[in-house]
Amino acid sequence: MRRWLRTAAAAAAALGALSGAAGCGIRGTSVPVDAGPAPSRASCEVSGDRGAAADSVNSVPVKVYLVCSAQLLTVDRTVRMPGDRFSTDRTAVGRALLAELQDQPTAAEAEAGFATEVPGSLEVSGPREGDPEAALRLSRLPDELPPYALAQIVCTFAETTVADGGRSVVLGGPSDDEPKRYPCTEGLRTRPDAAQTTGTPMG
Repeated sequence: MRRWLRTAAAAAAALGALSGAAGCGIRGTSVPVDAGPAPSRASCEVSGDRGAAADSVNSVPVKVYLVCSAQLLTVDRTVRMPGDRFSTDRTAVGRALLAELQDQPTAAEAEAGFATEVPGSLEVSGPREGDPEAALRLSRLPDELPPYALAQIVCTFAETTVADGGRSVVLGGPSDDEPKRYPCTEGLRTRPDAAQTTGTPMG
């Protein structure tokens, strides 16, 4: 009798082991598995340009910074400046560049993975009394903008006559806050999410 019980127990154990082995690797699991981010297919390269009228009397080629693969990269655009194409009016140039940043990417840019984070409602105006000559005022505090949007504005402005020299731009908000100087550095271009920490008071 004891021998029969030992045999039955061994058979039951064997069946349990076989059942577990049969399920191994076959049935799916409900536990989520973090396999890391999906590989990006963005090329971040655009052939050609926006196709604007480059021969226009008041058009000028510019580099506009857009977001691609979590960093800032340039695309070629042709911007029509109000008045003279060689205008040194920082406010007018700033408005024209801001409009480009607010435009949705072209089909070719979007296909390459480019996007813009700059709000369409954002506006730019000139310096107030007491501001540095190179200052521009945004309709929102710069540090309250989405960080990628602020980084786009800083780096796009910094490569034009809007710049305050040294690849930096002076920006303030709609209130009486003191404008800050924001540099467009390699660090900002590769880590745009840190844009809100890069401004330094003019004083």
